[in-house]
Amino acid sequence: MSIADTAVPTHRPRWLALDKLGVMIALIAIAGAALPFALFRANRIVPGETRSLLDALPTFQSTLLIIFLLVGFVAALLRVPVRAKLAVGFVVLAALFILVGQSATYLTPPDNTFARVSPGAGFWLLVFAFALLVTDALTRLRFAPLVRIGILIVVAAAFALLLWSGSWNDLSMLKEYATRAPAFWAEARTHLALAFGSVAIAVVIGVPIGVLCYKVRPLRAAVLNTLNIVQTIPSIALFGLLIAPLAWVAANVPGASAIGISGIGAAPALVALFAYSLLPVVSNTVVGLQSVSPAAVDAAKGMGMTGWQRLAGVELPLAFPVILTGIRIVLVQNIGLATIAALIGGGGFGVFVFQGIGQTAMDLVLLGAVPTVALAFAAAVVLDALVEMTSRGGRRV
Repeated sequence: MSIADTAVPTHRPRWLALDKLGVMIALIAIAGAALPFALFRANRIVPGETRSLLDALPTFQSTLLIIFLLVGFVAALLRVPVRAKLAVGFVVLAALFILVGQSATYLTPPDNTFARVSPGAGFWLLVFAFALLVTDALTRLRFAPLVRIGILIVVAAAFALLLWSGSWNDLSMLKEYATRAPAFWAEARTHLALAFGSVAIAVVIGVPIGVLCYKVRPLRAAVLNTLNIVQTIPSIALFGLLIAPLAWVAANVPGASAIGISGIGAAPALVALFAYSLLPVVSNTVVGLQSVSPAAVDAAKGMGMTGWQRLAGVELPLAFPVILTGIRIVLVQNIGLATIAALIGGGGFGVFVFQGIGQTAMDLVLLGAVPTVALAFAAAVVLDALVEMTSRGGRRV
């Protein structure tokens, strides 16, 4: 027997194995590092000049960022502990957000109020890669709902601190905000009112319709098919279709104009968003009620509960997590769709998006798009946590 035959087999440590999703994240990060980190323009509308990561920052800061990126690359690529992946992902994201502001300060000539510096494609791709790393780690760790909400609050507070510190003041998106701050907050209130208001109205009207469809089975197919047809109409077309009837109502119905109903503006936008919200709310109400255990209903009957008492005290509470899932879908959808309201004078963050497109000012587009995406993401995280907290057998802490 040879020495080779008697040798003890060796195994690689588990952390040296490749993470399958991490390979994709690492490839995205490599592409991001190779693309321009920042974009310099002499003014807000002229074509920009790209700056690589090495050119966009002073030597020390660019070296520091490269080190962070290499650590993040290794953490994503290998099967290191998930908590380590989460920590590294957050650290790399923090470094990216802090240093992109420093890049704007570094590239802007002194006393030049016309120059604009924007994050480049490489920055956004790097943010996407390490946000994917953080999201994957959070999914694997399966934190309790309240912990996830706490992490969201901490991240929001850290970002607010970054903005308050002035580190981003030289970024062109913040310069656009500085000249439009009152308008920004006014449109933010409009956007929130459209998104949350339409969902609130849909819940108040849609849940009773869903209950009715559950109780009266012949009505169910007709209602759901009608709402499904509404859902298939493109958003811009639906906004346009509502202009004429609402203009007629405003002109012919006493008091309609006084309460804000008109052919253009917030009224048609609110009606359209409400129409889009009905199908998920109604269908999830029906599905939720259908999923209630017959044993629970029989037990309620045995206790002498009437039909309405069973509905209010047993069936709706047990169906609530499914109904809340429909509300989550609708809210995230409407936060995005409310952007289109600007096309008919409805206001919201879409005002900046379409103004920026018209002026070829991409930073103005970002001023409307970034808060919309952040708001939709935050709403999804919070409502996902609430769904889990209210689900039967879900963790409560």
